[in-house]
Amino acid sequence: MKLKCTVFILLIMTCCVYGQKKPLDHSVYDSWQNIGTRKISNDGKWVAYSVDPQEGNSNLLLYSVKNKTSKKFARGTKVAFTDDSRFAVFQIRPLYKDIKAVKDKKLKKNKLTKDSLAIVDFLSGQTEKIPNVKSFKTPEKTASYIAYILENVNDKSSDDASDKDDGDENKDDDKNVKPLQLVVRNLLNGRSTTYDNVIRYEFSKNGKQLAFVTKKPEEKISKDKKGDKDAVDEKPADKKDNDKSKPKKYAFQTIQVVDLQKGSVNKISEMEGDFSQLSFDEDGNQLAFVGTSSAQNDLVKLYQLYYFNFKGNKKEIVTNDHAQMKKGWVVSENRLPLFSKNGKQLYFGVAPKPIAKDTAMIANDHAVVDIWNYKDDYLQTVQLKELKNDLKKSYAAVMQTEKPDFFRNIDAEDLDTLRLVNQGNAAFTIGITSLNNRIPSQWEGATKKTYFLIDNKTGERTEVIKDLDGSIAVSPLGNFVVIFDIEKGQWSSYNVKTKQTHPLNIGLPVSFVDEEFDMPDFPNAYGIASWTDNDESVIIRDRFDLWEFFLNGSKKPRNITNGFGRKNKITFDTYDLDKDIKSLNRKSPIYLSAFDNTSKANGIFKTSIQSNSDPVKIQMENVWGYRSLQKAKNTEEYILVKESYTDSPNIFATSDFLEQQKLSNTNQQQSLYNWGTDELVNWTTPKGNTSTGILYKPENFDPNKKYPMIVYFYEKLSDNLNRYVEPAPTPSRLNISYFVSNGYLVFTPDISYVDGLPGESAMDYINSGVEKLKQNAWVDGSKIGIQGQSWGGYQVAYLIAHTNMYAAAWSGAPVVNMTSAYGGIRWSSGMNRQFQYEKSQSRLGKTLWEAPELYIKNSPLFAIDKVKTPVVIMSNDKDGAVPWYQGIEMFTALRRLGKPVWLLNYNGDDHNLIKRQNRKDIQIREQQFFDYYLKGAKAPVWMTKGIPAIQKGKDWGFELTDDKPN
Repeated sequence: MKLKCTVFILLIMTCCVYGQKKPLDHSVYDSWQNIGTRKISNDGKWVAYSVDPQEGNSNLLLYSVKNKTSKKFARGTKVAFTDDSRFAVFQIRPLYKDIKAVKDKKLKKNKLTKDSLAIVDFLSGQTEKIPNVKSFKTPEKTASYIAYILENVNDKSSDDASDKDDGDENKDDDKNVKPLQLVVRNLLNGRSTTYDNVIRYEFSKNGKQLAFVTKKPEEKISKDKKGDKDAVDEKPADKKDNDKSKPKKYAFQTIQVVDLQKGSVNKISEMEGDFSQLSFDEDGNQLAFVGTSSAQNDLVKLYQLYYFNFKGNKKEIVTNDHAQMKKGWVVSENRLPLFSKNGKQLYFGVAPKPIAKDTAMIANDHAVVDIWNYKDDYLQTVQLKELKNDLKKSYAAVMQTEKPDFFRNIDAEDLDTLRLVNQGNAAFTIGITSLNNRIPSQWEGATKKTYFLIDNKTGERTEVIKDLDGSIAVSPLGNFVVIFDIEKGQWSSYNVKTKQTHPLNIGLPVSFVDEEFDMPDFPNAYGIASWTDNDESVIIRDRFDLWEFFLNGSKKPRNITNGFGRKNKITFDTYDLDKDIKSLNRKSPIYLSAFDNTSKANGIFKTSIQSNSDPVKIQMENVWGYRSLQKAKNTEEYILVKESYTDSPNIFATSDFLEQQKLSNTNQQQSLYNWGTDELVNWTTPKGNTSTGILYKPENFDPNKKYPMIVYFYEKLSDNLNRYVEPAPTPSRLNISYFVSNGYLVFTPDISYVDGLPGESAMDYINSGVEKLKQNAWVDGSKIGIQGQSWGGYQVAYLIAHTNMYAAAWSGAPVVNMTSAYGGIRWSSGMNRQFQYEKSQSRLGKTLWEAPELYIKNSPLFAIDKVKTPVVIMSNDKDGAVPWYQGIEMFTALRRLGKPVWLLNYNGDDHNLIKRQNRKDIQIREQQFFDYYLKGAKAPVWMTKGIPAIQKGKDWGFELTDDKPN
């Protein structure tokens, strides 16, 4: 009896606590957490992860998998484990409030407390903190050493370079970096060596060598001269120290290499100039870098490539008058020299000699004009967008390190890009060009390309495939090129040795392209999953299963998941768990990620490539996260982040996936708030199409009440069933968790489209899904709102122009007039918008002059007079995707017609809001808008009276009034 009473009391207490849960408010965002950085040590015994608030100080945690204990470090960042797993090294950032104060007050960064370096020794359990560390590096494959740069805390001068970035003094485009002290430390014995006036440094991957560049500090003006009031400046008034006509030399720089095993230091080059782009080979026996002795203020600086082989005692300097250098070309400073993995080839950059700008030209005496020519490969907008990159563009040359006095230009101006093969070891590279196919990208979107094999020694080209609309991939050892032809939906294999091509997926009963593709173009492939050892085969995905294709055509294709995926509607994929392993062993067991397309569950299966059996289920859960898997390099230990709509993201460790250690416990405050639940909804549209959506309900949902509902949509969102939706000031999407917590239902329906009828398709799916839900007594059919951003914003505009079933609408960055938007520019890329209507998301499939009726029919503007739904439009003046005048066209039309409409233009912000203060602002306005129309709350001033320009920045209009907006 006593037990029953206790249980009864606990039930009552639970109900009381449950009833006291409060709705989310706009103050909760900053402290809401996520899992950020996550790494596992090579031996699998330690896990490092950060818990990051949306705004504030992060915490770094080091978790012992064996002891199940954690060490927490406030503001830890940039964590690295040493190769032997004995040490963790990371930086500790200043307080967030101090960083923010520097930004807000536009102070110099030297006013900010400097970072510290922390070294945790897992063997001794000790932690050492070193103050004033600007940056640090550890070698990738050796545990013994660490190098770090110390800040000069006594230097109170302005640090312009530091003000430009977050403290990486090794950025090679930063020529004004200040020389500081470098400390090189042996972590095993604690011994340190310091080097003064260092500006750049780099470990070899194996940790045997360390190269660094020193820079002589600029000499200060002597105190005597500075204090001599009678000193005479003999320079003419027009010839001051900053006169650019006088060559200004670089400071004296030296490159030194430390042999960390022997402790010796070798000075290998020095001059008045600048050295950068330090690069070792895999074994640390070779070093390459670029340097210039040109004057610092020369408009065109000439660089040389420096090559050193310490083991073979070879040295080569590639100057611009080298015998192999193409006439009019020079060594480029803008490409990091790169050794092949075997060290036998060195790839570096060359480019046409830059043309100096005419500094004598007076700006006011000449026009500033862009000239558009119909024969240009790229629109001027694209050219201008890429101008900075194009000015730095370089082309690859390759040196055979056994004969360093000889190199070959293998790249050229007609090529778009060059791909290395077999980590640079192959005797050839892949050249790619879109020449003569670039203009059609204006309306095609994609560009057909021609692919070549380029011989590294002769520069000779062998065409692999011409004018391909699709993609290629090269097998890990470089013996085969796998080609996907998007127009044919065809995979094929090209034998590099025989130059023969044979098809791979002919005659198979399944499609290897997107079965649900609903745009007026050719569907994309599901893609390559993995390769097998010795270039024997390639693993290619269909919608559900994995297929093995033998690259030489010697065997028939195999379904390595045995059709289990298609039979059970489960999509399988392989993992890439070790960046050093480029292929899979056919006999060894492998893990497969699994996604259940029906239930949206996520999990992991096990199989082997050569198996003829069904894959074996290890774990399936109603969560999201098994694709995030990371593996310890030297053992079977794994970490992953899992989440669901009700469970905040947390990190787990496991060795077999059956038993999993939960390491973190984020967002414990969620239990204080009325959260929500999510469930799938299925229905059939009036046109006989089946669809799925997600319905989110408040945690305290009462089926005896009526709830307002907001419908949010884009294209297909139901795969997000098990995703956590944190309450956050979003870039413009619906803040789902906030609205659910505050007593709304939220519905996210999937939409499929018919070519030429995107608007009608949206109505067919969205409206029928809403009608399905309105059959429930707990849905208030008179209080339903809709919200969409970008493509969703277009669909909102179309819906309210063709139906009156919604009480309120919010349309972010909409296109309302496809006739005027058709020829516009996507400013973020510079591309013309025609492809979007003919081939892509807008799904019309024809040009404006082929089918003007489709453009008019699908444009909400031409039916805008039918609108009866109050609507807010967000349309920003720096939108890089949708011309912001589209929002203006919608607003001015509705305004003229006397319809209730508001337009928000967040000055200087993008298509999706970037600035956090703007994101916070729009959450409040969206809540006030929907609360007024769907809950009967009071209206804010910005809706009733508006905010005149003279009050801009003074009054935000959030105050609620008894006035009515309409």
